[in-house]
Amino acid sequence: MLKKDPLQIIAFQGYGTDIHFYARGRALEDESINLENQNTWHLIVNTWKRFETDEIKNVGVNIKLPNGNILKGQTDRDGYYKVEANLSELSKLTNDEGWLPFELSYNDVNIKRTIQNENRFPGEILIPSSNSQFGVASDIDDTIIHTGVVSTLKWKVIYNSVFKHAKNRIPLEGAADFYHRLHRGVSGKNANPIFYVSHSPWNLYRYLELFLKQHNFPKGPILLRNFSNLLRKKSQDEKPQKQKEILNLLKTYPNLPFILIGDSGEQDPDIYMEIAEEFPDRILAIYLRSVKHKKKMIRVKSLVDNFKTTEVLLVESSIQAIEHAKKHGFIA
Repeated sequence: MLKKDPLQIIAFQGYGTDIHFYARGRALEDESINLENQNTWHLIVNTWKRFETDEIKNVGVNIKLPNGNILKGQTDRDGYYKVEANLSELSKLTNDEGWLPFELSYNDVNIKRTIQNENRFPGEILIPSSNSQFGVASDIDDTIIHTGVVSTLKWKVIYNSVFKHAKNRIPLEGAADFYHRLHRGVSGKNANPIFYVSHSPWNLYRYLELFLKQHNFPKGPILLRNFSNLLRKKSQDEKPQKQKEILNLLKTYPNLPFILIGDSGEQDPDIYMEIAEEFPDRILAIYLRSVKHKKKMIRVKSLVDNFKTTEVLLVESSIQAIEHAKKHGFIA
């Protein structure tokens, strides 16, 4: 008889407000994915494990806040949980950067399985500081990390995911410095929230989290999408998941303007411009990193030239973005 893997809970870094708590994550079997191992065979095995996950469905989870309050939730058929609650004075439970820590656990005493970490798993959500000048919603793919998505050689995507360790993926030059400057803001102490939004599935959450940490990007919620949604055919009127996430940020923080950062290769220009049209007073600037694809760049340049609602800057390097941000009082 095969020995069953022990259980774990992975908390996705989320976000909330002083009166609204919102946490997401997933209950899974612990497949012993070693994110530190750089051996090629282990990287292949780890990639398989990231997508061949054994979720723990329809099970109860508890979230214990620093003040002792306990919130209850339940996983869905894919093992994901969402725990929402309207509370008060959550900001008092955060650190200087706005992070609120909590502890997760399985609440079903009848689980006859080994649970890792003595059934205590760390999580946290971001509640932006009252000093925040603006928020930043940034794409990940080909904006701060090379993926090869715009390449006609689609094998590059597979190669990057399977054969490259997160430590060895190359961040786009100067991106981490630019994001830290945006995070610090014009005063140097604004603690402007950074939200990372990607079309990648939640299966890659820990991989992307490690990449951002290893390459010294400022900490921020990583917003991805369900793998099952990648396979599902969308209706004609349905918005891309990235767009839904950014619209939710604007709704959650009605008094916070945003800077949008993406690339010129895929849907970012269309998504960001549509958002700016809907919220013309909320989007301070749009930065689009140029990609090496002639046809796509011709199309995007035409879009940018005809767009007057919000300033859109096509940038070849982070230096150009930094200069623009300084000029407009976003950074010191």
